[in-house]
Amino acid sequence: MKVFIAGIMQGSNPGLELHPQDYRSRIARVIQEAHPQAEIIDPWALHPDSVNYPPDRAKQTLLEMTRAAGESDVVVAYVPQASMGTAMEMYEAYRRGRIIISISPLEENWVVQHLSDVVLPDLDAFEAWVRSGGLRRRIKGETME
Repeated sequence: MKVFIAGIMQGSNPGLELHPQDYRSRIARVIQEAHPQAEIIDPWALHPDSVNYPPDRAKQTLLEMTRAAGESDVVVAYVPQASMGTAMEMYEAYRRGRIIISISPLEENWVVQHLSDVVLPDLDAFEAWVRSGGLRRRIKGETME
């Protein structure tokens, strides 16, 4: 099972300022504890200096990561506020029929609301949901949370 960690990097920050990326290791850890066979695809781990990439490489990386989200079995999207790159990844995953789990308080945001299979308000709720078997049930096609 391939799990893609989508999530805010720059968000609406001007310039090269990034949001903290520590959520990524927590999401990966929780998934791997419950699903040791999972292959985690983390754009930040693959491209930690991407904010400094020249334009051609930045564009290539953006499109490559969007494609990777669509090729994954599950996308976990951390969206504490709007994120255009995450929206692209979510859309590609949705378009390809993948499972999308959003961690976001933005439950009325159309991208979060209409592209997600499950919306959880924060990382604590995500962790509890995965540990209680929520992800396993969703992968098996069960919709009861």
